[in-house]
Amino acid sequence: MAFTMTEHDKPSSPEQTPDPATAGSADPIAHGSGPSDAELDQAQAAENPPLSLEQQLEQALLKVKEWETEYLRARADMDNLRKRSAQEVINAGKFAIESFAEALLPVADSLEMALALENQTLEGLRGGVDLTLKQLQQAFQKGRMVAINPVGEKFDPNRHQAVSMVDGASQNPPVAPNHVVTVMQRGYMVAERVLRPAIVVVAQP
Repeated sequence: MAFTMTEHDKPSSPEQTPDPATAGSADPIAHGSGPSDAELDQAQAAENPPLSLEQQLEQALLKVKEWETEYLRARADMDNLRKRSAQEVINAGKFAIESFAEALLPVADSLEMALALENQTLEGLRGGVDLTLKQLQQAFQKGRMVAINPVGEKFDPNRHQAVSMVDGASQNPPVAPNHVVTVMQRGYMVAERVLRPAIVVVAQP
């Protein structure tokens, strides 16, 4: 007679109990058992011990030496720049004078040639003087010299020098009061600076 074993009749498997040897080998980080901040600081301090007073002083002296070197280099650069700028100003003045003097050479040549000619006619002499005047005006222009010829302009004491006053209404054409009637001698300016004021006659106020 055959017997059939049911699930109830099967022997139950023994319960598995945790191994004490492996129970404590779980991940310490997962259980929050990693090194603390204090422990990390102590480990870092052990790797990098604090400097002694002598070492700190030596580092400070090296830093001061670096700053001193940078300061001396910057000071030398400033001195060189100042000297170079001063020399450039001196050279600019010299070159300006040389350029103006060079522009005057044709004027001197024309005057010498005029004096060397004999039996000149009045017309020829006048033509030579006119040519020489144009050369002189070109030299003035190259030297940034501008003539002051203020006929009919309002009197400006900064650029004009009045020598007399007349009745402006009696002039032909009439001249307004405090305006220039006649220019007796032209003035000149160099780069917006008055070299010589114009000598003028002014209408009475």
